[in-house]
Amino acid sequence: MRDPDFELYDNVGRDADQIHAARHNLATRGDLKRWARRDAGPFLAAHPLPDQPWPAPDLTPYLDALPAAQTPAEIDAVTDHVLDAAEPALRAVSDYLVAAARWKQENRGAAMGSPSNLLMTAASRALSVLALADEAGLNRLRATYDPAPTTPTDLQAGAVASPPPSPPSPGSAPRR
Repeated sequence: MRDPDFELYDNVGRDADQIHAARHNLATRGDLKRWARRDAGPFLAAHPLPDQPWPAPDLTPYLDALPAAQTPAEIDAVTDHVLDAAEPALRAVSDYLVAAARWKQENRGAAMGSPSNLLMTAASRALSVLALADEAGLNRLRATYDPAPTTPTDLQAGAVASPPPSPPSPGSAPRR
């Protein structure tokens, strides 16, 4: 008969993924990746790919400008510049993920949670970073330039609302 503490001792030195995999008789993420590297060896020899990460962008000018920003317009200007600079790289990653999802037309009729479906979701989310950040900036600007009335008494009968600020000059809108 097994000692009831055997499971505890058997798991010493294992990470959570290994314990879960052993409990359910599954391969770990590490196992799957190791087997795939082994099997992709000849392919990678024929199609060498860079093994270094892309160079990180220099965020110094943006990070230096951030604490100097005093108004919502200024912080929005910095954020818009960051988003405009990042957009080509995020779009390229999204385009690759879409191409990977369409590999051998696996995306046609792909079920929820399938590899193709997950890749398409990842492609969309790569770009949603830009949309969410842009929405945050617009919400900040709306709160400053076009706040909603807080109570009905804010709009008293006969009161004249002040005109909105002048619109920005043409061509200064973000490309998103």
